[in-house]
Amino acid sequence: QVQLVESGGGLVQAGGSLRLSCAASGGTFSTYAMGWFRQAPGKEREFVGYTTWSGANTYYADSVKGRFTISRDNAKNTVNLQMDSLKPEDTAVYYCTADRSGWGTTSLRGYDYWGQGTQVTVSS
Repeated sequence: QVQLVESGGGLVQAGGSLRLSCAASGGTFSTYAMGWFRQAPGKEREFVGYTTWSGANTYYADSVKGRFTISRDNAKNTVNLQMDSLKPEDTAVYYCTADRSGWGTTSLRGYDYWGQGTQVTVSS
């Protein structure tokens, strides 16, 4: 069973930065695409970005493009989400997720494993 554990969430002022990490265990991490989603109170879970199995390709939602960066380390079974120029509307619980196909998708239905999430709060 694959387990994903997020860390690095917290409270930050608008314009600041946070780095989320996700540690994977129990599967073949290097073959999975890794994605990030977020869910704000009262809203549906939404796509943030993903990286393909090798890390050679990444894709981001328009709302975070140019501000967020996903990176992975297949030797350490970790994926990171660097979040810069944070805005109050980025406040949400952020989830790490894995897609066994290796290629990633913007649809949450395409992901097979999910972490428990980590809270990010951006104050104005």
